Amino acid sequence: MSHSPSQDASLQLEQGWHCSHLYYSFDRGALAQMTSNEKLEGARQFAEALDPAHSGAPVRLQSSVVSGHKADFGLMLLDPDPLVIDAVHQRLMASLLGPALAPTYSFISVTEISEYVPDVAQYGQRLVEEGETAESPSYQAKLKAYEGRLAAMNRQRLTPEFPPWPSTCFYPMNKKRDVGENWFLLPKQQRNRLMAEHGRTGMTFGGRVTQLITVSLGFDDWEWGVTLWAKNPEYLKDIVYRMRFDEASARYAQFGPFYVSYVAPAETILRHCRLVE
Repeated sequence: MSHSPSQDASLQLEQGWHCSHLYYSFDRGALAQMTSNEKLEGARQFAEALDPAHSGAPVRLQSSVVSGHKADFGLMLLDPDPLVIDAVHQRLMASLLGPALAPTYSFISVTEISEYVPDVAQYGQRLVEEGETAESPSYQAKLKAYEGRLAAMNRQRLTPEFPPWPSTCFYPMNKKRDVGENWFLLPKQQRNRLMAEHGRTGMTFGGRVTQLITVSLGFDDWEWGVTLWAKNPEYLKDIVYRMRFDEASARYAQFGPFYVSYVAPAETILRHCRLVE
């Protein structure tokens, strides 16, 4: 009997993909009750469930070893169909290792093009506000360069590729709705200005850190999820520290738990967590 997930087109987004961050710990007591053969077969099923090339796997599947007590390993999954994503979780829990897996955290979101990403005309207006003269050679060059890369940037926001970097960090966040500091009551122009400043800070980490913002309004307890990948773990600390001085963050941001992990295939996770030799 087939257990493949639904391919119902009505579950797919008009643009972008569904995204899940899932975290698990191994129950050592439950593992101790398993026979060697059960552990061996369970490890095989575990690796198969987390194989990005497995038939029925989401279009993006990244696994990682998590630092600290919050979890032993984490998954980041993206696909047009949310049930294709959830099927990975169900395969893990139905495997022989399932009784020894304790889900510790999940975050459900979708990819989007933020309302603060300017189109070409808006970018041109921003250049003028920053001191450029419309129709000047410098203005024209910057506008043409932005127009040339905008499609690729939006494609990466909606259907992202994972960068080939080993260190990653995920955290959820909200914008404040406090009296006197309510992000959602600010004029759009002011929010655009604050986010533009925030974006300029992030761009200073180009070549060292890649960021993906997913939206969770209506999907989870927080409003956005932030995923960072870095060439070195130190850059994760550096970018979060620097960006907290921007007004959009310092005044209006609220942060949830941080999960720092290191990209690794299933076999490496099993060895690292001492389930196999």
